[in-house]
Amino acid sequence: MKRRDCLRLIAAFGAIGASAAFAQQAGSDDVTAPIRRFYEALLDAMKRAKTLGIKGRAALLTPVISSTFDLAAMTRIAVGPMWTSIAPDQQKALVEAFSRMTIATYASRFDGYSGEKFEIDPNVETRSADRVVHTQIVQANGEPVTLNYLMRKSGGAWKIVDVYLTGTISELATRRAEFASILDSGGAQALVASLLEQADRLMQPAKR
Repeated sequence: MKRRDCLRLIAAFGAIGASAAFAQQAGSDDVTAPIRRFYEALLDAMKRAKTLGIKGRAALLTPVISSTFDLAAMTRIAVGPMWTSIAPDQQKALVEAFSRMTIATYASRFDGYSGEKFEIDPNVETRSADRVVHTQIVQANGEPVTLNYLMRKSGGAWKIVDVYLTGTISELATRRAEFASILDSGGAQALVASLLEQADRLMQPAKR
């Protein structure tokens, strides 16, 4: 497993181990429930990584990522103020391309399991109407890596709208500079093409 890539992106967004918390039944308003579902799917994909292959992992992860991440909101946040100047059909294309790239990233990075575990802090942080769920990836050597999620209500359900690498570095803020540069030079069409190219590259089977 490409550990350095996982920890930079996570994700991308780390490997995960089962914990007692995963087995708990959550209420409909439990802000940590979507994250537990997401990690359970990742754990399954990782344990069956070689059997599934890259395409199988993507197929397994697509429904859970689509339901636990607010991919439309994440695309808007990553694009930033320029979003309102983009035509609706191009906005839709950007959301689809960003979603495809996100799924491909997870399918590519989570390609094995070696006993790491994932821990969720039950003490959820409140930020106005949003929530921050604090987690740690505990590597096989016992070294923890902090990974936090910004959660927001969407359609009555809590969904992930940003990921904080090492606990403080916003994944979407990091992407915004990249996206702004592409938008300035080639517009929305160029950004769509870039995201799709990244997704296609990530979805290539690993060379043996």
